[in-house]
Amino acid sequence: MTESQAINQGLDGVVIANSELSFIDGQIGKLVYSGYNIFDLAEHSTFEEVVFLLFNKRLPRQAELDTLKAQLVGNRAVPAPIVDMLRSLPSTTHPMAALRTGASMLAGWDPDVEAMTPEANLRIAYRLVAQFATVVAAYHRVRQGLPVLPPRDDLSHAANFLYMINGVEPDEATARTFDVCLVLHADHGFNASTFSARVTAATLSDFYSAATSAIGTLKGPLHGGANEGVMEALEEIGSLENVEPWLDQALADKRRIMGFGHRVYKALDPRAVVLKKFSQRMGEITGKRKWFDMSLKLQDLMFQKKGLYANVDFYSASTYYTMGIPMDLFTPIFAVSRIAGWSAHILEQYASNRLIRPREQYVGPMDLPWVDIGAR
Repeated sequence: MTESQAINQGLDGVVIANSELSFIDGQIGKLVYSGYNIFDLAEHSTFEEVVFLLFNKRLPRQAELDTLKAQLVGNRAVPAPIVDMLRSLPSTTHPMAALRTGASMLAGWDPDVEAMTPEANLRIAYRLVAQFATVVAAYHRVRQGLPVLPPRDDLSHAANFLYMINGVEPDEATARTFDVCLVLHADHGFNASTFSARVTAATLSDFYSAATSAIGTLKGPLHGGANEGVMEALEEIGSLENVEPWLDQALADKRRIMGFGHRVYKALDPRAVVLKKFSQRMGEITGKRKWFDMSLKLQDLMFQKKGLYANVDFYSASTYYTMGIPMDLFTPIFAVSRIAGWSAHILEQYASNRLIRPREQYVGPMDLPWVDIGAR
């Protein structure tokens, strides 16, 4: 056995790089994108402005924003073979698996994929932000046996996505709510999926490989998949009256209650503060307020009984659900937003790269004698 060293399990508290993209103060529940508080961005910005902010470390002027919107709109369509591949998948394929495969295939049609210059990688970043939404929406339509809708060039990124999955242009309130949801999910420091993207980028593998690594990491229920678990729990609870009995039994059974606690936040997740308002608003607009009421009661009880705060996944679940979005699209929507942050981090990693190579502490046996196979 080698000499014992201090271990930071899960890299807890380990700082590996400088970044200009986002800042988190977990003690007071603060989130900042490149200098701007998430509350200000949620109130005033659009997803397109946040994409510019993350890629350029500043807010755009009007002409710059117009150019960025045109770049996204011009890159929304995906090659026909991507849609054909989506049609070939079993209907039971999880949308995150479909996105993972689709994102990897997109590389084959990108002339910039192996260029590895800053200019080429920035073009790829815009394409991926535009095309993730199209791949997710296309797969959702395909598995329902519905025609795939081409993206529209007269709608915002948020409104266009809702149109492509539902076939109906969303009303202004729903489109704005969804737009802010994308803003809230766009970046969050060196979370697991972002770290995966940066580890892959640090090997100087191509941009698509890094983005695909991130998708695979986000798929896990301890990361992006948690919001599906929140809604599954609410459906299982079924009614406001059953919240406390259900929770007491779940805690007695030592079940994991999704949507609570966070590796960084020791206070209320600021994104949950905004999403709580949206959950209530969408519940009132759609006449499905019970999901908000149940969520509110469950949040209060979890704090009383376990001292745990809600995180971003908790209220995003009921917000999306009251919009009519299927549960298994919750995590792909997370990716539709987070590709902005992933891309910004990949660009940042390429700009100041060092191979990420932590060490392990070996705890196995040493110097065992070789035994021939017949004598084992």
